[in-house]
Amino acid sequence: MQKISFSPAGIVILSGVVAALHLGKVAPAIPTLQIALHLTMVQAGFLLSLMQLAGMLAGVMIGVFSDGLGLRRSLVCGQAILCLASVMAMWARQPHELLMLRALEGVGFLLTTLPAPGLIRQLVARQRLALHLGLWGCYVAIGTSMAFVVGPVLIETLGWQGLWGVPALCSAAMILWLVHAVPSDRQRQPVPNALPGLKPGSGEAWPHRLWAVLKTAGPWRVGIAFALYSGQWIAIIGFLPSLYTNSGLSSSRTGALTALAAFVNIAGSASAGLLLNRGIAARWLLGVGYLGMAIMTLFAFGQFTQGLPVLRYAAVLSFSAIGGMIPGTLFMLAVSVAPNERTVSTAVGWVQQLSSMGMFLMPPLLAQLAGWAGGWHWTWLACALASLLGLLLATSLTPNEPVHAEATK
Repeated sequence: MQKISFSPAGIVILSGVVAALHLGKVAPAIPTLQIALHLTMVQAGFLLSLMQLAGMLAGVMIGVFSDGLGLRRSLVCGQAILCLASVMAMWARQPHELLMLRALEGVGFLLTTLPAPGLIRQLVARQRLALHLGLWGCYVAIGTSMAFVVGPVLIETLGWQGLWGVPALCSAAMILWLVHAVPSDRQRQPVPNALPGLKPGSGEAWPHRLWAVLKTAGPWRVGIAFALYSGQWIAIIGFLPSLYTNSGLSSSRTGALTALAAFVNIAGSASAGLLLNRGIAARWLLGVGYLGMAIMTLFAFGQFTQGLPVLRYAAVLSFSAIGGMIPGTLFMLAVSVAPNERTVSTAVGWVQQLSSMGMFLMPPLLAQLAGWAGGWHWTWLACALASLLGLLLATSLTPNEPVHAEATK
């Protein structure tokens, strides 16, 4: 039988999937945690959002730290933190213990994911970079959908602790795989695949790297565009279980429908990588993604589709799949707009920080809109506005093709 092997860049992408398992494991466990640890709904909400809070408050600083620590070392440290925090959480007896360890998992998640685009860029040939970054854009959808599917099975057989223990084992295995199969930071120097427009960098102190990113317009535009995508995606997918449960569906069917809605996001992100690799301009992919999300939310929540649940669910699937073209494209741009080689993780960290702000703020805003309107029928209007703003920001960066930031003066 032929041996299955992964390239170093493929292993980095799988490392992101393992990190996303930790991200997605909470949602299917909430009903069990409410019984086992007497978790309130408010505490459950914080448990869901703490990982985003870590990114919102410290994304750019963790990116700075990763640039200084080294990219592979950062991934290994991040997986180690995820493993340790998950194992410790298995012995949690109070909600506050689980919440504190969830915050620690947030740090591990960022250390694992922020350096990954820069590391992928160093591991693959330039002509295949867009394809790999498009695949990297799938990691959240793959990991979270796996957690939605596997979570109920693990909870039924091993309790909620099993849903923390299995991802911990995956992180431990990933540490060994990264160390064994991904070249060390020293072995990858000097970088052979520097993107046009990026200076090599000169080992400057972290305040200079941070300031170089913050005074460059590109990371701001890409980050805000990312926030306007990720905020509405996480809000729509996150509220699906509640919407379907309230409509009378069973928890198993609700979990399966939500997992599928998250999983189809992979198709869009992978397609973006393939199309970018074939020379399709980023602005066209972003245009299709943002406009598609706006139109599909109209069909998913508009009053004229009330009483047509199959059509509404098909619109949700299309919303997620078409919107998936956005993260793969924006990850490519996030790498391209870094001022120099030594600030790639810092730039991605700032993009992640702005994206986390969108994921933290958009769900309660949409919930408030639904409460004010007495239903979800105006959700499409808020999503359309977010899509329009994201499109304007993103296309200002990409007149015809992915733009590489000018070197910081």
